[in-house]
Amino acid sequence: MQWLDENEDVSLEFLHGALERDKKDGFQQTSEHALFSCSVVDVFTQLNQSFEILKKLECPDPVIVAHYMRRFAKTIGKVLMQYADIVSRSFQSYCFKEKLPCILMNNIQQLRVQLEKMFEAMGGKELDPEASDSLKELQVKLNNVLDELSTVFGNSFQSRIDECVKQMSDILCQVKGAGNAPPNIVAQEADNVLRPLMDFLDGNLTLFAAVCEKTVLKRVLKDLWRVVMNTLEKMIVLPPLMDHTGTQLIFSAAKELGHLSKLKDHMVREETRSLTPKQCAVLELALDTIKQYFHAGGNGLKKTFLEKSPDLQSLRYALSLYTQTTDTLIKTFVQTQTAQGSGVDDPVGEVSIQIDLYTHPGTGEHKVTVKVVAANDLKWQTSGMFRPFVEVTMIGPHQSDKKRRFTTKSKSNNWTPKYNETFHFLLGNEAGPDAYELQICVKDYCFAREDRILGIAVMQLREVADKGSCACWCPLGRRVHMDDTGLTILRILSQRTNDEVAREFVKLKSESRSVEEGS
Repeated sequence: MQWLDENEDVSLEFLHGALERDKKDGFQQTSEHALFSCSVVDVFTQLNQSFEILKKLECPDPVIVAHYMRRFAKTIGKVLMQYADIVSRSFQSYCFKEKLPCILMNNIQQLRVQLEKMFEAMGGKELDPEASDSLKELQVKLNNVLDELSTVFGNSFQSRIDECVKQMSDILCQVKGAGNAPPNIVAQEADNVLRPLMDFLDGNLTLFAAVCEKTVLKRVLKDLWRVVMNTLEKMIVLPPLMDHTGTQLIFSAAKELGHLSKLKDHMVREETRSLTPKQCAVLELALDTIKQYFHAGGNGLKKTFLEKSPDLQSLRYALSLYTQTTDTLIKTFVQTQTAQGSGVDDPVGEVSIQIDLYTHPGTGEHKVTVKVVAANDLKWQTSGMFRPFVEVTMIGPHQSDKKRRFTTKSKSNNWTPKYNETFHFLLGNEAGPDAYELQICVKDYCFAREDRILGIAVMQLREVADKGSCACWCPLGRRVHMDDTGLTILRILSQRTNDEVAREFVKLKSESRSVEEGS
């Protein structure tokens, strides 16, 4: 056992020497056919020699042999993980040196291949269970290291892919005409748009195919695919929000979703653009071409992986929303954003409302009666007169020709005001109640300047549809909450500056509690 302890120190020392030598030589491939460098060979030569010594002991006691194997498995784990750690620490600095990052990833993959051989030599399925589990766990760790290196390598292309996609965006902007262009014209436009990206991919993927081990190549392709799809979505498909209040909302909503950096990237761009149906068709075709390119006739990524990848699905979904009407987008928002008022852990007050839903048996038209009864426990500081009032807005499709908003009278200096005011909304019969919601906002009336927002609640009519009526206290939150789909719809509608319903919707969903005086 003392020898095994000493052997571990020797093995670790040998590992550092082997890596230093390899680094000095520039991590050259060991031969024309081997895609890894000599440090991997050296490390395993030394480990195999140690194992040969263990075998020569020919110990008759299986309990002692198992003990030796457990101890030796620990040494293998320490040596290989130290190798992986050293490579990982310096990997970023090698990312811009053409072949080198590929060879380093090949090295980690080769550690995995050699580890599997060593596992078999040590007894394979017959190996002591503890030693066996230790080596299997080591395989998983090395696999994770390879995943991390591949992600770092993929991300290192971000600025170059940004540049390509910016050029694509500029070419796409020049695409004019109606959405029903002949297929050959759309195909020609798609080829033009793709040229900057294809030039970049052609050069790099040819190199990767030549210098990467097959399993490494698959990982690199997956990460490049991810970066390309995300960049297309961020720079071409998802527009920046146009007005200031919208930007503020998106930033605060983004913080909740953890996408702030992703959003800031395209918020800072001055120009705002919306895709036309023809541009959407061109981009759809371009996506198919990129997909075929990454599939590479079966030598690249599997078609099922590409089709099912969340990055492509997210991009396609955003594209599909582009071509939808404002009514359809608002309906989608209402039906998918079911937790806008959720998580009000710290309400800033509450509003008592009664809702009655009536559907005409003949025409199927819906009529909604909303009674604003009172507000309670309003948290608001002001040095001047406090004049709270309640604003009730019906949100949903087919509302452009109907009265969408009502407000109560304001009550002076009252933090628990009673209103008892009733309003009537007509919804038509084009959509069911589940496509509509009420946004209730308490504001402080300010003469000669914008009213200040105290708190917001959202009540979805689907909650009322079964019973036909509902009376409840709605907690007031500081803003509405939404997920990625909601954010995407909001970004797209923010582009429709000539559409009054879209503008009003974006403003409503962008509003958040105003800053109190003295805070």
